[in-house]
Amino acid sequence: MQRKQSAHFEELRRKYPVFLYENFSSEFNETGLKISFDFNIPGLMRFAPSAIFHFGNRKEHYINNYINNKGLADLIIFHIGMIEMVSYWKSVCSPEISINNHYINPEQANWWSKLYYHGLGEFLFLNSIQIEENNFVGFRSQGNPSSPIHWKGNEEAFIVPVGGGKDSAVSLQLLMNAGKQVTPLIINPRGATIDTVDAAGIDINETITITRTLDKGILQLNEQGFLNGHTPFSAMLAFYTLLAALLNGNKNIALSNEDSANEPTIPGTQINHQYSKSLTFENDFRAYYTKYISGDFNYFSFLRPLSELQIISVFSKLTKFHNVFRSCNAGSKTNEWCGKCPKCLFTHIMLSAFTSIEYANSIIGADMLNNPEMKKPFDELCGIADIKPFECVGTIDDVNAALSMILTKEANTNPVLLEHYKQKIKQYPVDMSLNELSQNHNLTSDLAIILKEALS
Repeated sequence: MQRKQSAHFEELRRKYPVFLYENFSSEFNETGLKISFDFNIPGLMRFAPSAIFHFGNRKEHYINNYINNKGLADLIIFHIGMIEMVSYWKSVCSPEISINNHYINPEQANWWSKLYYHGLGEFLFLNSIQIEENNFVGFRSQGNPSSPIHWKGNEEAFIVPVGGGKDSAVSLQLLMNAGKQVTPLIINPRGATIDTVDAAGIDINETITITRTLDKGILQLNEQGFLNGHTPFSAMLAFYTLLAALLNGNKNIALSNEDSANEPTIPGTQINHQYSKSLTFENDFRAYYTKYISGDFNYFSFLRPLSELQIISVFSKLTKFHNVFRSCNAGSKTNEWCGKCPKCLFTHIMLSAFTSIEYANSIIGADMLNNPEMKKPFDELCGIADIKPFECVGTIDDVNAALSMILTKEANTNPVLLEHYKQKIKQYPVDMSLNELSQNHNLTSDLAIILKEALS
């Protein structure tokens, strides 16, 4: 299978040697600002994905900020196209990407090559593709080079992307409790994201909402057996937040990626399902937009100094979000917990540590620690297996610390997976401290104090 898939990769690259980024456009309609892209795999298919930044209660605000900063808006939209392109390019992995609407210099090309390679690390691994970073993709471009553009955003205002899980709920609530001016941002609103904003007491019309539409052609290629797999969604979100910040007049963009996102999915490698949530990407992105887009944004992860264990310690007290948050990809379309996947199990373990197994059962809707069919993902989560799940989950230390807490306070319970755990791991050394912040982050001191107070 490995040799077959690798041969398929090489065959597609020979057959489709160039991927074209033809153009991008933007226009206002009755709904909001629509941005569109024109991608082309010559001899195979053209793609025209789009996204709409909905007005909500901000029509005049958006239009004025766009008109007053059109050059910067267009520069950001071009870059959104550079990351949107990954979803289509990966179907054939053309060795060259030709950009017909904008010039990027060799340093920028290297930056994008790094993002494509590491952001698609899981894709390469699961498709059994072995290739060096410097051979993966090259960029050819034409057009006029650009310089970073100055603009003035509100330095006291924060955009907080909301994904419907516990992390963004924590960021939203802590910043609001501290008296910060906060605007949620949602891409493709659904049950949990809308309900989280509502639980926080914010009107959906005061929320930045973006409807992102994939070109259906990519689904056809997937069905036909072209290459497919995980793409770096958080990197795409990063570029979208720049345009959202510009339209809304906000300087600060507060993500909710935690310290745990830095751990590789496969120990001893650089393959990380959460690469574009990592501090490495965050620092790379901050350097890139400062040098090539504008130095007047402040993109950072508010929860970066925290582990998953610390985040859940805070979230366990924010009970108004408990019945509305969802961290299950399998059940996202129906706004449910599937109760059968690694993310559901991880969330169950973490919740159980700070509440109880019974309470976690009621939230997830399944007695997951008593399900022997969950043994494989359980072993992956706690380090008994060699590879972590390809999901956004915490570190092996996070999970083992949580399991130690459960075993300590619920010593008389004997769920199947806990009995299995006690047989496999007699004693796991974990640092149970929940009060210390990691020093590797991009927070200002006043924001770090908010986290410190929340933990204490």
